[in-house]
Amino acid sequence: MGELEDAVMSRVWKWNRPVTVREVLEDLQKERSIAYTTVMTVLDNLHQKGWVRREAEGRAYRYEAVSTRAAYAAALMNDAWSQSDNPAAALVAFFGMMSEEQRRSLSDAVRIVQGPQTQEPTEPSESAEPAEGAEPPQDPAQNPASAQDHDGR
Repeated sequence: MGELEDAVMSRVWKWNRPVTVREVLEDLQKERSIAYTTVMTVLDNLHQKGWVRREAEGRAYRYEAVSTRAAYAAALMNDAWSQSDNPAAALVAFFGMMSEEQRRSLSDAVRIVQGPQTQEPTEPSESAEPAEGAEPPQDPAQNPASAQDHDGR
């Protein structure tokens, strides 16, 4: 996305509802001088690129984000990473650029993606068999409704 596309999408994401060209224009005009037709063209371009969907309302459209800002950021990172001739080195360099807070966020994200980890008991239990009537633990691979693939779906 270009700078103006990002400024428009930032508003669409922040407001998290269908928006009109006029609403975006009035908010952008607080920061810069910009024409209605420019904002309309940017929203049309974002629609053509698949970042927003639109629905006719009278003679105008209401625009709504197709995905989240987080999904957009993830797509940018994936695209950049996939262009590397040495993905491991690219990741190491990227991690080296991170702040401590970003590293903690990364650790949290990895834990979320991996799901709950089963830990070995420190002391042997009295019975390895589940109690009568107890449900066996669910294996995510056996329960597609609880499993997520590597794309988070």
